[in-house]
Amino acid sequence: MYFQALIIDKVENEVLVQSRTLQWNDLPEGELLIKVAYSSMNYKDALACSANGNIVKSYPFVPGVDLAGIIVASGDDRFKEGDEVIVTGYGLGVTHYGGFSEYARLPAEWALKLPKNLTLKEAMIIGTAGFTAALSVYELVENGVGTADGPTLVTGATGGVGSMSVAILAKLGYEVVASSGKPEMIEHLLQLGASRVIMRSELIKDPIRALDKQLWAGAIDCVGGQALASLLPSIQYGGTVAISGMTGGADLSTSVFPFILRGIRLIGIDSVQVKMSKREKVWEKLASDFKPLLFENMAEEITLGQVMDYVPVILAGKSRGRIVVKL
Repeated sequence: MYFQALIIDKVENEVLVQSRTLQWNDLPEGELLIKVAYSSMNYKDALACSANGNIVKSYPFVPGVDLAGIIVASGDDRFKEGDEVIVTGYGLGVTHYGGFSEYARLPAEWALKLPKNLTLKEAMIIGTAGFTAALSVYELVENGVGTADGPTLVTGATGGVGSMSVAILAKLGYEVVASSGKPEMIEHLLQLGASRVIMRSELIKDPIRALDKQLWAGAIDCVGGQALASLLPSIQYGGTVAISGMTGGADLSTSVFPFILRGIRLIGIDSVQVKMSKREKVWEKLASDFKPLLFENMAEEITLGQVMDYVPVILAGKSRGRIVVKL
């Protein structure tokens, strides 16, 4: 069986990316053979397609850390031909051929059956970014941040994780304050459900106080660095911050005071290796009460041949919402 896939290859220090014809025998081992319907573009995918991205270790390679499709062959009793499945995280698109391919073969333990009330395209509008956002919201809810407790802050709100976080929180009835460095995106964030938008310059403090006025019941931080350090002193007593990004830097200069004097919690969000039991629970929520209202306003659909056009856009931080790849 012949099919098309996006192949990354490296010659000396140059990365070459092009669509090629493969056969099923070219795919890595795994119990499930899947006809891919949709994938999506993430920051990690853009890095994988770049010479200095430091994501892919072995070439040639098929990128794409997300996929949704239909099983055409199964060597695992948990799945049968015709099952619709989602795969995000694990080694997909990093150490194992990913979703930018019309077919994929992968381990059965990576696959999740598509929940009811979600289409394959909707699952990829959500993708890794939306799943990360949902995990973040899940942790806020589980740690007692309620809709009546005051505003909840989302940093990096125009990115994939940030925009999905805004939409999910708004759907649940939270007062969402979105932080962004892009004034041209204010109207878009308001349409997603933000109550108001503040510029990044309003959030970041210099110098940063050990404790500041209590402003936020909770926060979802997709930026890290100085943005995270600036918001921690302003979290209300007993509040929670879920962190998943570091576009603002990996270092964190802060004080213990918000933690020991106000009892706040800082929770790291990992969407790659999260246990399947929790993964299933969060995806079921994404198909029900977490499901955003404005799917079509949150995604742009492209073809496999357009992927490389969007790599510099994503790397420059100029993408808006989600980019879905139709196979």
